Amino acid sequence: MGQEPSSPPGLARSRVARGGYLVLGLCFVGLGVIGAFLPVMPTTIFIILAAWSFGKSSPRLEKWLLDHRLFGPPLHAWRAEGAIPTIAKIVAVASMAGGYALFLWQAHPALWLAAGVAALLLACAAYVLSRPAPARR
Repeated sequence: MGQEPSSPPGLARSRVARGGYLVLGLCFVGLGVIGAFLPVMPTTIFIILAAWSFGKSSPRLEKWLLDHRLFGPPLHAWRAEGAIPTIAKIVAVASMAGGYALFLWQAHPALWLAAGVAALLLACAAYVLSRPAPARR
């Protein structure tokens, strides 16, 4: 019932847990792809979470993400340095601002809700902007 001796480190011990992490990883990839097309949805965080989930469930899918021509470099930068590329920071913050403007324009939220969403988005933007840019290689 324990972990097989040949299993990579970090892999979940039980088949049920690995299956759960696999489903979670696939959901995160789906959300990341959706986020590439919708201004209010992030992409990078979902791909980072997918790589983490695949690291616990499927070394093959984790390798696929890490070797992907678009997703791989940001994942390697995140894992090595906690870094976010400058262009990704710009896109993320601009998308948050655009999504918030669309939210205000379409939803006409109560002041407390508008303030709460603004505070959440500002905290997210501050975190994204606080991350270092990847080192040049």
